[in-house]
Amino acid sequence: MRTSLLLLFCASIFLTSCSEYQKLLKSDDAGKKYAAADSLYNAGKYKKALKLMEQIVPAYRGKPQAQRLMYIYANTFYELGDHFLAGYQFERFALSYPQSDSIEIATFKSAKSYYELSPRYSLDQEETVKGLEKLQDFINKFPNSSKRQEANTLVAELRDKLEVKDLEIAKQMLKTAQTFGSYKPAIESFDNFITDHPGSKYRKEAFFGRFNAAYQFAINSIPSLVDERLVDAKEYYNSFMKYYSESDLKDDADEIISDINKRLQEKEPTS
Repeated sequence: MRTSLLLLFCASIFLTSCSEYQKLLKSDDAGKKYAAADSLYNAGKYKKALKLMEQIVPAYRGKPQAQRLMYIYANTFYELGDHFLAGYQFERFALSYPQSDSIEIATFKSAKSYYELSPRYSLDQEETVKGLEKLQDFINKFPNSSKRQEANTLVAELRDKLEVKDLEIAKQMLKTAQTFGSYKPAIESFDNFITDHPGSKYRKEAFFGRFNAAYQFAINSIPSLVDERLVDAKEYYNSFMKYYSESDLKDDADEIISDINKRLQEKEPTS
């Protein structure tokens, strides 16, 4: 009996609360909506708070309460996982209130929202590039921020994703060349990777890929161009060995250079 009464009491409070919230949504009292939205936000009831904030944001533009309202409005999207709107709203907040005490965290959360929008490497990386720019901008603006280390970690993750994307493109070009015979774009793609990502952990693969592409380009050329292109491939082997003579790809590289040397020796005139 006591348990039933308690459940009935709780249900009554819940229904009353819901009824009051629905009335408030229909109300024209912006002040009450602001107070309720702030209370709900502080209680972590973000969906309910958002519905109220969406109704009053236009009414508070230019007013003293607008700064806090716009911050919690942006952060509500962030807490709900709507990173597209969170990034946009935090960006607006930073532009509107550059002297705010919350400018640092707003700038960071805006940048992190764009980071969260970054897709897997096989998809278009426009959002990844944007996230990288936003995070780097945050680091430059707030070099002593407590969020700097996290921002650097996120930057490293996004850069890695772009490197993987570029490397996979080069590898795919090599596979395509093996079918259609157009090796030059593959060589250039590996070459561009090496130039564009000087500190990448994937440079070893790019150096080997370029050498392998040049080798295949040579042996699939018309007879009059084979020797010249084999010599070019040897230069790429030398570049690979200069940096990665102790790598796990050395045996594969040595196997290819052995074939190159054999082919060139066969063309040398005997005395």
